[in-house]
Amino acid sequence: MKDAYSLILAAIEAGDYPPGTRLVESDLAERFGVSRTPVREALQRLETQAMLRRDGRSLMVASLDHDQLAELYTVRAELEALAARLAARHATPEEVRVLGQMVEADRRIVDDPQALARANRRFHHQLHLASHNRYLIQQLDMVHKTMALMARTTFAAEGRAPEALGEHQAIVDAIGAGNAREAEASLRAHISQAYETRLRQDARLIGGEDAA
Repeated sequence: MKDAYSLILAAIEAGDYPPGTRLVESDLAERFGVSRTPVREALQRLETQAMLRRDGRSLMVASLDHDQLAELYTVRAELEALAARLAARHATPEEVRVLGQMVEADRRIVDDPQALARANRRFHHQLHLASHNRYLIQQLDMVHKTMALMARTTFAAEGRAPEALGEHQAIVDAIGAGNAREAEASLRAHISQAYETRLRQDARLIGGEDAA
């Protein structure tokens, strides 16, 4: 049985509570079948992690402004590049095979942006584990939690899904070859393309065009 914190975080990551949504203790307790005390503690923890923001007496799911988005992608690129570099040195053959199998499986859901977004989180988490550095994994876990504050997935952008899977494959190939420099470069290129896609989506929204 997951605790209240994990349940609420998973709901935010799934898009059930998009940025700007007001979270009410009683509603959350009823939805997840828990008492209000663990819900209150979970909300306090999420607020401390900047996943929620306070609006008067209410707590709302936070959103990221343009500068915060840039800062997040900068940190993500650095940490993920390090993970890829370490994975190229320390990943076991079994871990490399699993990463490759994940890419192949994801090709079957290339036309489902939401399913692919979930699969993408699993792929990156598996890559983080392959770095075999517990402290790096902890930092990347927090970064990817913050990524849940983005209202839409970049996989909804035209052409991005197959492009991203190709980038994933290049990362896996470099890790499998034990080429740390290439793994890092491929990972940086992947994050750069994701960020650029995100910026284009936001620009279209500002212009009044639906980016989804």
